[in-house]
Amino acid sequence: ALLFITVYTADGFLNYVEDHCVFNSTKLDDIEFIRSYYYNKLEVTRFSSSVGKYVGYTEYGVRNAEYWNNLPGELSRMRNEKERYCLNNVGNDHEAAL
Repeated sequence: ALLFITVYTADGFLNYVEDHCVFNSTKLDDIEFIRSYYYNKLEVTRFSSSVGKYVGYTEYGVRNAEYWNNLPGELSRMRNEKERYCLNNVGNDHEAAL
């Protein structure tokens, strides 16, 4: 699912978040949940269930990652997204691909 938030100005900025699942089978161990935060088409921060925490790719992204990694309950909430978001949808995508 994609969420697009835009600011409408002459030199507009684009900020969006993308969630996606990478999988080889329908088993939970073979699924990776990734949430990426973008600003002006540049990925600034990412959460990966394989890494288990946020990682920043820019100065702004590193600050966000440090903040989110230290929020009580945030990492466990994001780790649960793999089962909540991916596991329920991967079966449908897997069957459609076969």
